[in-house]
Amino acid sequence: MKPRSLLIVCTFLFATAHADEVKPLFIEGYADRLSYLPGEEVGFHISTSAPTYTLEIAREGATREVVWTKSGLKGEEHAIPADASSRGCRWPVAFRLPVPSAWRSGYYSVRMRVADNGGEFTQRDRRTAEAEMFFVIRSAHPGRDSKMLLQLTTNTYNAYNNWGGYSLYAYHGRGKVQGRRVSFDRPLAGFFSNWERPFVVWAEKAGYSLDYAVNSDLEFHPDLLPHYRLVLSVGHDEYWSAPMRDHLEKYIADGGNVAFFSGNTCCWQVRSEDGGRALACWKQAFAQDPVYKTDDHRLLSTLWSHYLVKRPENQLTGVGFLFGGYHLSHGQFMDGSGAFNVQRPEHWLFSGTGLKAGDAFGGKDTIVGYECDGCEYTMKDGKPVPTHRDGTPESFEIVALAPARWHPDDSEWYERWEKGRLGAAVIGTYTKGGTVVTVGTTDWSHGLRGNDPIVERITRNVLDRLSGHRVAQPSQK
Repeated sequence: MKPRSLLIVCTFLFATAHADEVKPLFIEGYADRLSYLPGEEVGFHISTSAPTYTLEIAREGATREVVWTKSGLKGEEHAIPADASSRGCRWPVAFRLPVPSAWRSGYYSVRMRVADNGGEFTQRDRRTAEAEMFFVIRSAHPGRDSKMLLQLTTNTYNAYNNWGGYSLYAYHGRGKVQGRRVSFDRPLAGFFSNWERPFVVWAEKAGYSLDYAVNSDLEFHPDLLPHYRLVLSVGHDEYWSAPMRDHLEKYIADGGNVAFFSGNTCCWQVRSEDGGRALACWKQAFAQDPVYKTDDHRLLSTLWSHYLVKRPENQLTGVGFLFGGYHLSHGQFMDGSGAFNVQRPEHWLFSGTGLKAGDAFGGKDTIVGYECDGCEYTMKDGKPVPTHRDGTPESFEIVALAPARWHPDDSEWYERWEKGRLGAAVIGTYTKGGTVVTVGTTDWSHGLRGNDPIVERITRNVLDRLSGHRVAQPSQK
């Protein structure tokens, strides 16, 4: 065969082999904001390989309530910028939807679905692909239907999101590189199902109504706060901006109450950029933060407890990660019980529980788990008493403890870290204008998911006392 004829045949065979090459089927997207009021428009930014797609929107509460569905929406695939992790995808708006006035405040999941029949000549399989995004609806009448505001830990969702290659962590970044800036303008799944959803499901089933917001609403919509008697933080609330903290601390000083059913809370300071659509945080590399070169280090994006920032999270929550650490995680206390030990059973937090000094609770569901917050304390008359040297308020009272410890790889970058320090997960309260309760663990809501009667009763005690919204207390056997 002549070379030219061979080339023609090879070209034909190659073209034939690849004529029915089946493209991957996918869909991904994000909303243009984290939270909305009824009447405002949600802009959906969606990229898909399918010609059409379906959206299904549902409010996630005690039940999953589907509120809107539409099929046959026109699909289009968009390129992913190299800097999508830090600067966003810049995809155009694919679809807009005004929020109906009948939609209650809550967390709304958006399921995106596509389907096809595979290739034209081969791979004729029925294929489906599904992805999820979310948005939050704030109340149009704050404080009218509920005196409790649950602010979701969306900054932490973004900090751990490595879509596009990078997050604020090296362990799952491309090339094990840690990002310094993360954008909300990219697909974001979040941690709602692991921590906040169990709390929401339990609360709604127990008869409590909640209004919703996101972390950045504390920064950009602080006018929300005075309408509520109790603000809630649930799960893993690790990343806070200075305005968020300023506004919540003013709320407490003015008599508002806060319950931190969370751990590792307010550990890292972030700076909001792009009107709240991105977060900057230099963490361990604080000397590379542009703020480091200035004379004012208050906004340095590193530990809130860092000696240059001089604003330990203990001043807000009563506890902090420097005196907490891990339990049943990161190789620390991997044989731990996952339970708290009672120190002051007479405290109102334990009302109706029947607990005595030294009793343990929560171990069945390992409510002391993953990341924990504590405070420096000493023993006096057999009871733990804060030293207050770490910023813990003077009126803070420790009511329960569990052992915790930082992993050396996480802590020893900090030049003022005391090597070998043993920490603790601490449940406690203080009053300074309003009352603040902290449980010092990310996994408190797992006890609610497991229907632990002690965890349920303590949670009821907090919500009833601090919000003024009382529902019938079940008898304690």
